[in-house]
Amino acid sequence: MSTVEQFGYRQELKRSLGFADLMIYGLIFMVPIAPFGIFGGVFQSSGGMVALAYIIGLVAMAFTALSYSQMAQAFPMAGSVYTYAGRGISAPVGFIAGWAILLDYILVPSLLYLIASLGMNSVVPGIPVWGWLIIFVLLNTAVNYMGIQMTARITRVMLVAELAVLAIFLVVGVVALAQGKAQAGAFTPIFESSAFSWTLVFGAAATAVLSFLGFDGISTLAEENKEDGRRLGRSMVAALGLAAVLFVAQTWVAALLMPDRAQLIAKGDPNGDAFYRMAEFAGGHWLSVLTAVATAIAWGFANSLVAQAATSRLLFAMARDRMLPSFLAKVHPKHQVPVNATLAVAVLSLAIGLYMNSREDGIALLSQLVNFGAMTAFLILHVAVVVHYRVRGRSRNMWAHVIVPAIGFLVLAAVVYNTKLVTQTVGLIWLAVGLVVLGVSYLIGRRPVLPSEVK
Repeated sequence: MSTVEQFGYRQELKRSLGFADLMIYGLIFMVPIAPFGIFGGVFQSSGGMVALAYIIGLVAMAFTALSYSQMAQAFPMAGSVYTYAGRGISAPVGFIAGWAILLDYILVPSLLYLIASLGMNSVVPGIPVWGWLIIFVLLNTAVNYMGIQMTARITRVMLVAELAVLAIFLVVGVVALAQGKAQAGAFTPIFESSAFSWTLVFGAAATAVLSFLGFDGISTLAEENKEDGRRLGRSMVAALGLAAVLFVAQTWVAALLMPDRAQLIAKGDPNGDAFYRMAEFAGGHWLSVLTAVATAIAWGFANSLVAQAATSRLLFAMARDRMLPSFLAKVHPKHQVPVNATLAVAVLSLAIGLYMNSREDGIALLSQLVNFGAMTAFLILHVAVVVHYRVRGRSRNMWAHVIVPAIGFLVLAAVVYNTKLVTQTVGLIWLAVGLVVLGVSYLIGRRPVLPSEVK
């Protein structure tokens, strides 16, 4: 098995995670019930073809997961696409890839905390949204501070709980359909001829992709993986496949039971409660409350917990290479976690969450920016596969090292092209700032150099 020492680093993080731990981590990051929270937005943007949007999102992410799997075998280190692009192409490109995905990793905990806090505030209004934000941030930070094994144990419990809620919804939903409560034809969630257009569906897929983001977070735990890189890659593919089955099943049933379909498509879901209204229609008020509370806990605790862990590992990897302030590379001597990076993520998440809570478009804006950052980084990842394996290594495996990354690149490019203009603008500004930072680094003599490149 390859070790980090081969690439010029010391093994500082604790290797304690197996295949099941990694797969569960990825599933929790993606949240098996993720569509509950964004169902209304995807339904509107897809013209009701919400299951189709998730299927296209799966296709886009499947090719990306396969590319991740290839790079995880070559470079079994923390840092995700930052490491893969930096090692597979060059250190400066790695910095830009890392900078791009930072837009995803830094903002996604804030998005999760905000959605969960709004949900809990609707159930327990006595505690304000900002109060719930603080509670979730403190709780997750404490768990992550205790070490990756503590995080892994809690994610197992949370996964079982989420799957139980999902099973209850699917059973109640199928019974409701059998009772004649369907509001649309059986196949309308996947194709509606009067509404279909590729622009519409790819635009909806850009939102649906948010639910799949997280399988890539598994790669940030490479230095805590006790098995080889191939098992790490397989855990990403397995987690993505299982999540996709769950996403399509629940959105198909939900789309068939959605009342006031025309109004939802015309006016959207500004309160984010479309799924819960549908749940009440299907099974009663108890099901609405159950799904709302489950979503809040899943996003605000379980999902945010692993998102904070992944983000701290990315900051740790970039700081270790002197591409971010060095204090972020400090590892706790007892718990063997990047302690300063973990605390930094907590502070940033709370500050961004509080600010976005003051904006009417806070959740929508965060969702779009998270997607843009991730997909831009994934585009660079696909290029890295081709450069590392085909161009440098002269690989003859055309399927894995040319065709898969090429298809993944084209599908993601189509999704990025169909994102909203404001998202593209802010995302490009973020990349421009990254290029400026890179340029300044060269001017002051601190160009990005990876340890193995030092002469």
